[in-house]
Amino acid sequence: MLQHLLESGLRQTMNRLVRPALHPAIPVSVQRTLISQAYRSSVPPRGCRFQANTLADRPVIRSSFGQATRGAVLYLHGGGYIIGSAATHKGLTGHLAKASGCMVVTPDYRLAPEHPFPAALDDAEAAWLALINEGFAPGQIAIAGDSAGGGLTIALAMRLRDNNQPLPASLTVFSPWVDLTQEALYSPECEPVLQARWTAKAAKLYAGQESLHTPLISPVFGSFRDLPPLLIQVGSQEILLNDAERLADAARKAGVKTQLEVFNSLWHVFQVHSGQLDRATAAVQTAGGHIREHLAG
Repeated sequence: MLQHLLESGLRQTMNRLVRPALHPAIPVSVQRTLISQAYRSSVPPRGCRFQANTLADRPVIRSSFGQATRGAVLYLHGGGYIIGSAATHKGLTGHLAKASGCMVVTPDYRLAPEHPFPAALDDAEAAWLALINEGFAPGQIAIAGDSAGGGLTIALAMRLRDNNQPLPASLTVFSPWVDLTQEALYSPECEPVLQARWTAKAAKLYAGQESLHTPLISPVFGSFRDLPPLLIQVGSQEILLNDAERLADAARKAGVKTQLEVFNSLWHVFQVHSGQLDRATAAVQTAGGHIREHLAG
């Protein structure tokens, strides 16, 4: 009963505070400030440690929990490629560090509109290569991300494969945004977080002069051959449900080991409520298990 009430309260909070902030009429600079305040409700587990430094000339936050560090997770934060940061996602990355037993490294990749495609992808690739230069074997690194960061996770894996670079041990995406054309958006009865008008504007700001059908912008249109094992989690109350299902279908058809989890009555990137909402905590635990399962050695 308490969890049901908490779930209802969190849904109302997202609908009343977060969704109105994600409006195309609000300047991006203001959205960044509003969302950074909203993420204060996402709290990392007690005992989690954070270290702020640089990686590949970009600011990063490294999240760790306990003594065990089996490997690293390169975590790419969400925010439509225009908002969000390593700091906004400390709650989620902290819980993922605890669940995976890995150090979670979250870069502040460059954002649009100041830095359109391929800046974010270039920064993600540079962070990946820098982790390898630090001494991590590719099989000791997983890549994960939420929303736009989920799409960026898939795009990075595709670019690494196409450039004959070593691939990560696994991929994990929460509510991935993989089709910026928005040609097949889902229409849930309730959508507490996202507005299609806002994501449409964010897509144009990110793509710049490039086509929204470009596979490294909208990975659902790309080739999934030879990609690492993939875990996809999505809520039923979000316009990106179809993105997740189409991503799973495309990956499976290409022979990728794929697990899709749809959480009824939950919203976009509900995992930020890990540590508060039991179903969010369980979802991150599953993600941590997926990461641990596929790490080398």
